[in-house]
This record gives sequence, C-alpha cells and structure tokens, in this order.
Amino acid sequence: MNKKVLVFGGGTGLSYLLKGLKDFPVDITAVITVSDNGRSTGKLREEFHTPAVGDIRKVITSLSSTEEDIKKMLEYRFKTTSDLNGHALGNLILTSLINITGSLKEAIKGLCNLLDVKHTVLPLSEDSNITLMAETKEGEIVEGETSITAHPSKLKRLFYKEEPQVLEEVIMAIKEADVILFSMGSLYTSLIPHLLSKKVIAAFDEVTTPIVYLCNIVTQPGETDNFAVSDHVNLINQYLGKHKLDTVIASNSEISKEMVEKYSTTEQKDPVKIDYPVLATLDVELIEADLLTIVDNTLKHHSQKLSSLIFSYLMR
Repeated sequence: MNKKVLVFGGGTGLSYLLKGLKDFPVDITAVITVSDNGRSTGKLREEFHTPAVGDIRKVITSLSSTEEDIKKMLEYRFKTTSDLNGHALGNLILTSLINITGSLKEAIKGLCNLLDVKHTVLPLSEDSNITLMAETKEGEIVEGETSITAHPSKLKRLFYKEEPQVLEEVIMAIKEADVILFSMGSLYTSLIPHLLSKKVIAAFDEVTTPIVYLCNIVTQPGETDNFAVSDHVNLINQYLGKHKLDTVIASNSEISKEMVEKYSTTEQKDPVKIDYPVLATLDVELIEADLLTIVDNTLKHHSQKLSSLIFSYLMR
C-alpha cells in the first residue's frame, strides 16, 4: 500500500513539485489555497462568485497524465480585445463545472477524471467570499491577496476577513497522512493562508505526522527580504499551534554570480542562505542537498531530485 503524502501550497511552486512527485509510488493529496483575487481568477470570482480556481488549474495540469498538447490548451490564455482577454482556458472550464455541479470540489473531480489525474486535489474551502487580509507593521489593514502582494510595507500578520469553512476532507487527509509537506512558493499568499484556520491548526496538533517545509530558493521583495532558512522556519512556526515544523529541506546548490546578479537587479530577490548556527538552535531537522536547476534562465528546484529526497525521507 502506497504511503500518503499531503501537500499544502498554491501557485507555481506547488505545481513544479507535483510534476516530479507524481512519478513516485505514493498517494498524493494536494490542498490548494482559494483566496487569490488577481488576473483571470479575480475576474471570474467577481462575476460568478466562486473561490479562486487558478492555482487549482495549475495543480491539476501538473498531476495530469494526459497528452502535453491538452495540458498546453488548459494553460492557454486568450489574447484579445474582448472580455476573454487574459482568461486561462482551464479557469473557464473549472468555472463552468462549478456552475454545472454546484460545487468546486465536484468540479475538480470532473476535470481530474477528464485529464487522467490519479491523485486527489482539494480546495482548502468552497467559500466563494474567502478574503485574505493583512496588517502592516504600521497598523494599516490591507484587503485582498493582490493588494497584499503589491503593498510596499512590511507585513505584521495575515488573517481572513471571515473564518473559512474548511472541507472535512482536508481535516481527514491531515489525520491519515504519512507525511505533511509545506510546498515552496510564496509564504504570504500560498502557504500561510492554509495556517489561518483554527480547524486546520487543531488537526495538526492532534497528529504526530512529521511536517516538512520545502524552503524557497530566493527571497520575495517586500515580504521576506534578507530571510535565511531559519527566518522562513520561524515565520511558519508563528502560525502553527503546538505542532511546529519537524524538518526543513533546503538547497545547498552553488549559484553563479551572474544568476545572483540577475535576480538582484531585475527582481530584487536574493538567494536564501542556510544559516547553520541559527538552525542548530531550533528544534528542526535540516536536510540539505544540491537541488537546483536552471529552466528558461530562471532558478528552479530540480523536480525529480527534490521528489526523490522526499520519497527517501518518507521511507526511512
């Protein structure tokens, strides 16, 4: 019987992880944030009163075993002067399935069946009005994921406008998992939103299942400037309850000066350093390895190397 891997996240980071992890003999349940209100997703939320579907589309595409041309079709964004401009086809399909089935959960099942997805994809919640909020260090309240990402001030805390109704399937997946992974990606908009629900934190506290964080490669301007690995760990632990992170996986790959310069000047991002002395004082296991690769002149986790490391951790 395959081990059960539960992954929390959203966005490109989670999708990239799942591309490799699906090739291993594990049963994956991916839980996705649904508070995004930007681009195509934001327009559809406003018009059809649905949770965010964009990150869900990316994850389903990543887990799909169907032909590459069909995956490309789902990711295709319309470029036109009409109301279709900017919409991803997969977002439109998911929205239509929500209207047909009356449920985001059922819409996901329908699209997963069509695309030969052999794993489970769950939204954190089916609430259509789920809204991410932030308080800045200056005490200003910012509403909406897009506004939070664009805000120049440092963030003090995140919270939801209203407590979300978390799916029971998510809580059951926490109780049944053999390992819980927190995916790399935006801490403030892809990972921490999962940790703002009292119900989720209570479920984490009830299990002894190891919680593993896959640390980001680079910092995010305005959010995690100057963060080392320990800073990521400490921030996540602030939102967790009694059950803190058990393990952090970080890359020790050497990054070229040219690539460091590129990220620093064009994106204001810096490599996340492994600060060994500080990590040694924390109650967390560090697993490090050469995990990076370059794809389209950007730094990425090597999906197969990372997945292999996770599988080895799971089987030990």
